[in-house]
Amino acid sequence: MITDSKYMRRALSLAGRGAGFVSPNPLVGAVVVKDGKIVGEGWHKEFGGPHAEVNALGSAAEQAEGADLYINLEPCSHQGKTPPCTDMILRSGIKKVIIGMKDPNPLVNGKGIAFLRHHGIEVHTGILEIESKKLNEVFIKFITTHLPFVIFKYAMTIDGKIATVDNASRWITGEESRKIVHRLRSNMSSVMVGADTVLYDDPLLNVRLEGKQRRSPLKIIADSSLRIPLDAKILANEPQLCLIAATEKADKNKVLDIRKRGGQVLICAEKDKRVDLPDLFARLGKMDIDGVLLEGGSTLAFSALKEGLVDKVIAFVAPKILGGASAPTAVGGSGIAAMEDAINLRDIKIRKVGSDLMIEGYII
Repeated sequence: MITDSKYMRRALSLAGRGAGFVSPNPLVGAVVVKDGKIVGEGWHKEFGGPHAEVNALGSAAEQAEGADLYINLEPCSHQGKTPPCTDMILRSGIKKVIIGMKDPNPLVNGKGIAFLRHHGIEVHTGILEIESKKLNEVFIKFITTHLPFVIFKYAMTIDGKIATVDNASRWITGEESRKIVHRLRSNMSSVMVGADTVLYDDPLLNVRLEGKQRRSPLKIIADSSLRIPLDAKILANEPQLCLIAATEKADKNKVLDIRKRGGQVLICAEKDKRVDLPDLFARLGKMDIDGVLLEGGSTLAFSALKEGLVDKVIAFVAPKILGGASAPTAVGGSGIAAMEDAINLRDIKIRKVGSDLMIEGYII
């Protein structure tokens, strides 16, 4: 069991290398072990590319005969963009497969395991299952609900402010925290803000990390009446990755102007004079947007929380005090009147990042 955990941890580590490149596919790593030694390994590197098992078995070549295969997610048994991985496992001569978790995809969901066992391959499941599910939490929600996994991320001072009374917000947190945010952006298929965030901050919402080139996320702006200016940075830089969610009250000529610049405009249903978020998120799911990093503003955040669309919260708390009764906070809107109705978090983790605190938890 200890040995199984060792190799499964390696598979999970390899799987993580695909973050930001494989969505809406899952993160998968595979390790081939023979006579107590790793003889092959691989991971799913990009959407549409070979799966982890294929890369690992290719790495092992003829040494796969009689070896054990460790993989954090059940291998597929159906024809998709690539052939079934179970067929290759069978042909390779692997004698035992150790799996972290069953694939929740209805097209798989135990069929891969059943296929391997039917053909005489020994199969063990549930090795580091909790860690496997944590790694693929975005995929699990998306494949089972067809809705994106939503992370609400914000940075605030120790007195709960996300900007000054004059709406200045750069920079609340330190450089280490900002690097984590850029990694979050690079790992998610989209990042979302409200129109006010664009009007006040004029952000790029891109990924600024040194090293390996990473895929930029889709930039989503909830702007029911298309208030953002046409010269906003978000439209000037990679306009093809900018999607503005509006309603029928948006100016039709401005819709055309944005589309001429390469941006996308999605006309959504309206609720309480704003974009109907459940409608928007359902449509994002149909577009294969499996994850949303919600970065503000406060009204949009409250609406998403109230509608039950947020799965996870990540807050960065800086050791600064701004004060000001009118200074904005991370969550605005109409608020919750009764303490017993407060939105609670579970599985809280707190760690120090530079001089800041990073707090993360899941909506109960």
